[in-house]
Amino acid sequence: MAHIPDGVLAAPVLITGAIASAAAVSIAVKKLDYDRIPQAAVLAAAFFIASLVTVPVGASSVHLLLNGLMGVLLGWTAVPAILVALILQAVFFGYGGLLVLGVNTFNLALPALLVGLVIAPRLKNSSGRQLFIWGAVAGGTGVCLTAVLVSLSLLISGPEYLAASKVILVTYLPLMLAEAAVTGATLSFLQRVAPELLWEQKV
Repeated sequence: MAHIPDGVLAAPVLITGAIASAAAVSIAVKKLDYDRIPQAAVLAAAFFIASLVTVPVGASSVHLLLNGLMGVLLGWTAVPAILVALILQAVFFGYGGLLVLGVNTFNLALPALLVGLVIAPRLKNSSGRQLFIWGAVAGGTGVCLTAVLVSLSLLISGPEYLAASKVILVTYLPLMLAEAAVTGATLSFLQRVAPELLWEQKV
């Protein structure tokens, strides 16, 4: 459950998330590399579609996030890409909501930025198995950080969400493994067909 629905979080959490996301989007727009807009559109579409395919896990459900992949490939451009995808999901499918849009964006975009900052520079000198491993670390870390942020968003909103937070952390474990495999495989594929995509990312 990366999409927290409207009516769940406390007002201070909603306001903080909105301010943080607005600041991140503002910075991202200033840093925007217009040559990367087509790439951002493709990844935003992949994020949009992947998030619609949910798999039940216990009392909750999970879906691919791809924020680790977006972070290493897009850097700051991942922030508006994630925002646009979340808006479309909220408007057309009712995933998440508009009031909680700031929090949901922050919970996905901050891990993307951190993964991009730490791991993207290591892709330049990686190949083969090493590249796959870095990709796996990026994908798994993106999911792990998002799970922590989602759980914290709920816990700060009220102690009644303690049980839900624990469930989220547990259900995200298999997703971490799946996301690690998908991200590692995707980066390995890109190195074979379009290696420049791994070298030009800027954070």
